[in-house]
Amino acid sequence: MKVVAFPLAVLLAFAATASRVGADDPLTAVTLETIDLTDQLRRQVVVDRETGLYLGYPTTALLDDGQSMLCIYAKGRGRGALLYKRSEDGGKTWGPRLDTPENWSTSKGVPNLHRVIDAEGKRRNLLWAGMYPARTAVSDDEGKQWSELKSAGDWGGSMVMGCVEALNTKGHYLAMFHDDGRYFTERGGSTETVTVYKSLSTDGGLTWSRPEAVFRSDEIHLAEPACIRSPDGKRLAVLLQESRLRKNSHVMFSDDEGKTWTQPRELPLALTGERHVARYDSDGRLMVSFRCRSPYRSANTRPFEGSWVAWVGTWDDIANGKQGQYNVCLKENTKGYDTGYSGVELLGDGTFVATSYGHWDEGLDPYILSVRLKLAELDGMSKGLAASE
Repeated sequence: MKVVAFPLAVLLAFAATASRVGADDPLTAVTLETIDLTDQLRRQVVVDRETGLYLGYPTTALLDDGQSMLCIYAKGRGRGALLYKRSEDGGKTWGPRLDTPENWSTSKGVPNLHRVIDAEGKRRNLLWAGMYPARTAVSDDEGKQWSELKSAGDWGGSMVMGCVEALNTKGHYLAMFHDDGRYFTERGGSTETVTVYKSLSTDGGLTWSRPEAVFRSDEIHLAEPACIRSPDGKRLAVLLQESRLRKNSHVMFSDDEGKTWTQPRELPLALTGERHVARYDSDGRLMVSFRCRSPYRSANTRPFEGSWVAWVGTWDDIANGKQGQYNVCLKENTKGYDTGYSGVELLGDGTFVATSYGHWDEGLDPYILSVRLKLAELDGMSKGLAASE
């Protein structure tokens, strides 16, 4: 295990409060320690790999029994047939690749898997695939059988839908994605403007409304929305990467179930990256998985730039622009920024199972890997927390 500890500022900040580390300028300062799990092989489980084959962009779902886990991922970079595996023991082992509907071989972009429930309590798994048109596949039997991919409407987008959030009305869902004009229509073209869209379902994810713009700008390109609900259930936050790398990642909030949103504002550097995926621990803290990618002004100041990392902190840290508790390098990537799209699940015993792809072995093709951890274990590794006690 490596622990990268930054100057005395981190120790003083942790001593003041373990869960809310401050900085003179939290947008640019690097004050959090980073706990490195790269070499802790006992935490790592290979989900799938094949020599000479690019495997990427995994997405996962944990079923109601708390042990059965589904993983869908792409054969090829940016597009390619979808592959499918299943674990029956909480991700400790994985079975063989399973048969999928024929037209899953025509998938484009990044798959996104979500659990949804309709107003009558019927549970289903919902798979999204872009680009144009956005398409969905549904399983009503806990992933044993799947429908073919079917168009959700006469629209599309970049990597739909990484974000699907249950609303307060049973069976109602909010989904969000972004597009720069290339995929929203059949004959789109790239523009200088990036738009964040929302779409709604009132029937447990079977049908979706035509998307509406939530935010658009030609100055900052906000993309890959990831939704988090506040612990009291009253507020939604959406984390967004800034694709032009001119600014940090951003956050915006809704107090009316996604009807209206605040103007986006920058997040601290510690939470800046691409493709955020957030899960609450049982103690109320958040773990947010993402690809470590910094704006140009900060790219040389962060450890594990280009690798698969996570942030640990609280809802209040995000709401108040605080640094959080610590960062974690889940696995160091050996090639550029080609990693970080992930699924994150929490088992009943407090184990996070985070699953991503990356060039984990230098010179070889990327493959799918899970990392298993408990926040209590990481707390024990943290020099910052130890200094505050």
